[in-house]
Amino acid sequence: MSGKLYGVGVGPGDPKQMTYLAVETIQKCPVIAVPADGKEHAISYKIASGIVTDMNQKECLALSSPMTKDPNVLNENYQNVSKEIMKKLDEGKDVAYLTLGDPTIYSTYIYIQRIIKESGYEAEIINGIPSFCAVAAKLGDSLADRSEQLHIIPSSYDIEEALELPGNKILMKAASKLSDVKKILRDHELEAQMIENCGMEEERIYQNIDEMPEKAAYYTTLLVKNKWHF
Repeated sequence: MSGKLYGVGVGPGDPKQMTYLAVETIQKCPVIAVPADGKEHAISYKIASGIVTDMNQKECLALSSPMTKDPNVLNENYQNVSKEIMKKLDEGKDVAYLTLGDPTIYSTYIYIQRIIKESGYEAEIINGIPSFCAVAAKLGDSLADRSEQLHIIPSSYDIEEALELPGNKILMKAASKLSDVKKILRDHELEAQMIENCGMEEERIYQNIDEMPEKAAYYTTLLVKNKWHF
């Protein structure tokens, strides 16, 4: 019998925000996979280790992905990573691939799952708390009220057209272009709040654009609302 792949969302940063199902799934899998050069470099592994007691006893696959938008390079990496996972599945071992937040939102995992399933193996997603839900909770406000629309926008791409959409916006992956994002928000006369490393020891909260730095950590999320309700 082949093993099964699980894409496990470990939440935004605080181990206590992991679901019971996520913890149970990791506990039962003898193999852990992380999207990094090693478990010591994987934030998702650090989070899970804060609540799963036997992590060091599990085999860990270090499956890093290149930081590029080149689809050819990425697809080659996904194929190579999937082959490493399938080797363990062929040994009858279940594999838990740990991903920050939720595996269905801008996650490398989903590309790997598609390859794994197309190759005839079983795979399942274990959802986690998305970063932007944790950010809204930390800020003490909703993401959307009544009939308001909500848009999730990857800030590493062009965001100007998306900012014209009605409703509230979540700007993800803004760190590398934060200076540009701030300028665009000002040009559109929009207000925003930001949390860097939400739920982690290095968490920083910025209540407005003027407080925000020119550069921020990779795990940075902005909320742009038509009107803030306090």
